[in-house]
Amino acid sequence: MSRMLLSIKPEYVKKIISGKKKYEFRKFHCRDGIDTIVIYATAPTKKVIGEVALVNIIEGDIEYVWHETRGFGGILKRDYKKYYQKREVAIAYQLGEVTVYEEPLMLEDLGLNYVPQSFAYI
Repeated sequence: MSRMLLSIKPEYVKKIISGKKKYEFRKFHCRDGIDTIVIYATAPTKKVIGEVALVNIIEGDIEYVWHETRGFGGILKRDYKKYYQKREVAIAYQLGEVTVYEEPLMLEDLGLNYVPQSFAYI
């Protein structure tokens, strides 16, 4: 099992946990073999709160990815377009089963001594 830690804003973490957000948008494509996303909730939480299965990766032009994920991305279209401005390709990680840790972890518990700007392979 290969895992990738993603830094995610707490407002989106809540949507992932509730099941309202089934896609996580990124500007990069993870390396092959990743099957689990470990969720680091950014400030003010600053904790690793759980993990989610990576089901699929959708990659394509901005409109195509929006069309494929609309209604389940947990983001307004205007914010989606702003996030991808000056980009031609969008990436959406399709999220599966979520596991919330009973006790949130510190990054140090995973061997990290820095807050990843976007992601880290662990």
